[in-house]
Amino acid sequence: MQTLIVYYSLEGNTKYAAEQAASLLHAELLELVPVKAYPSGKVSKFFWGGKSAVMAEKPALQPYSFDPSAYDRIIFASPVWASNFAPPLRTFIRDNDLSGKRIAAIACQGGNGAQKAFAKMKEALGIAELEAELILIDPKAKPSEENTQKLRAFCETLQQKEV
Repeated sequence: MQTLIVYYSLEGNTKYAAEQAASLLHAELLELVPVKAYPSGKVSKFFWGGKSAVMAEKPALQPYSFDPSAYDRIIFASPVWASNFAPPLRTFIRDNDLSGKRIAAIACQGGNGAQKAFAKMKEALGIAELEAELILIDPKAKPSEENTQKLRAFCETLQQKEV
């Protein structure tokens, strides 16, 4: 089964999680990069990122290469912003036909809101369930054995579903 992990990362936590999952699953990675970068300052990132997420914006993305026929499974990895997934993923979902794909998701958060973000992602995708869900607390900024165990369990669950 060919797996692609599509991710957006502002501060590196989601990129770290996506890379770890890709290593365990032998998956390919696709980083989404907005044409206009989100600010990373402490206050401005919450204001502009949160506003963009709440408004369900779909920012223009820098060009990327994606052939849907090459993958059986797509894993979306996103930071949680105001109980939403990151807007660059909304753009990707809008612009690509993912019908028939197995879909899983990884959410990286410092607080909470991942379950609501997953619900909004499922709605955007037009699906009832995700194949698997993983919630990590700041995996790069605050490494923990709990995050490592949860990541391994997530990947094992997906590998078991391949059989």
